[in-house]
Amino acid sequence: QVQLVESGGGSVQAGGSLRLSCAASGIIFSRYDMGWYRQAPGKQRESVAAITSGGSTNYADSVKGRFTISRDNAKNTVFLQMNSLKPEDTAVYYCNANWVYVQYWGQGTQVTVSA
Repeated sequence: QVQLVESGGGSVQAGGSLRLSCAASGIIFSRYDMGWYRQAPGKQRESVAAITSGGSTNYADSVKGRFTISRDNAKNTVFLQMNSLKPEDTAVYYCNANWVYVQYWGQGTQVTVSA
C-alpha cells in the first residue's frame, strides 16, 4: 500500500519559516519525481516545487529564492524548506510522487501565514 505522509505544517507569522516533510512508503522512492503542490481556499491546486529522481529542481516563480525542495532517498523523504513566508503562501500543501503514468498524493498539511 502506497502512503505519502506530510508533516511540518502549522501557523507562522509573515517572515517566518517552516519545513515540510513527506515520508513515502510502498514505492521505490528513488525512481519517482517528487513535488509539492498547494491549494488555497477557492483556488486551483498549483505546483510549488519539484525535484526529479536525478535531483534536478524546479520552482514556481512565486516561491523562487524563498523555498527549497530536497530529498533523502535513504529515508524515502522529500522536504520543502519555506523561508520568508508571506500571507499569500497560506494553503494546504500536498506531496506528490510521479513515475511514468503513475502518481500518488498525500493527504495534505495546512500552512497558515498571518500578517
